[in-house]
Amino acid sequence: MSKKSVSKPDVAVLPRHVAVVMDGNGRWAQRRFLPRSSGHKFGVDALKRIVRRCIELGIGHLTVFAFSSENWSRPAEEVQTLMGLFIQALQRESAELARQGVRLRIVGDLSAFSPEMRDLIVQAEELTRSNDRLVLNVALNYGGRWDMLQAAQALHSAGEAPTAAGIERHLALRHSPDPDLLIRTGGERRISNFLLWQIAYTELYFTDTLWPDFNAQSLDEALVDFSSRQRRFGGVPEANPRAAA
Repeated sequence: MSKKSVSKPDVAVLPRHVAVVMDGNGRWAQRRFLPRSSGHKFGVDALKRIVRRCIELGIGHLTVFAFSSENWSRPAEEVQTLMGLFIQALQRESAELARQGVRLRIVGDLSAFSPEMRDLIVQAEELTRSNDRLVLNVALNYGGRWDMLQAAQALHSAGEAPTAAGIERHLALRHSPDPDLLIRTGGERRISNFLLWQIAYTELYFTDTLWPDFNAQSLDEALVDFSSRQRRFGGVPEANPRAAA
């Protein structure tokens, strides 16, 4: 199959923060008569490609939806495979992320994971703590409703009145700017409880490409599309200088 020519993204309008719903791993594997777990393994390779491309382009923040709070309802064998894959990735990829200048942040309700996995998360985050080329947020056992609820609970515990600024101080992604661009692979056209607060003015991009097939060219296509958008943030171009950003 020939590769389609893609324009190089206009660096003047690249997003600071890209979020990705990495969908389609299971269907990718099933179409090849492979177990669904194979799709997740190839999905790790796709993520490594996108991390490299973000670094090349100078995108500062990348957030990926790796395991939602609803994914526990999947078949037990698939969940077990995913847990093992997360542990392997933390063991094998942390040093390479550190070498690339990537800071790893795991966001979500981590209390449901094994002590081994929680320890590995702490070790990986500590190993990459001083890096600043790219912040890679991996959402594990994450849900947008959970995120807003835990932020509200934190405000209540602190005796603070609920305000937008207060909620934002306690959200799981408080260390990153709101996403400028949200990409969903796999052909679905929904948000699936991902970053519900943070994507209020995020540009949405949906592609039929299954996540294991998503590559640097696929990302460039999404970025070219993003560069053509006129972002108004609720205003009009003449009145809002951010509209062209």
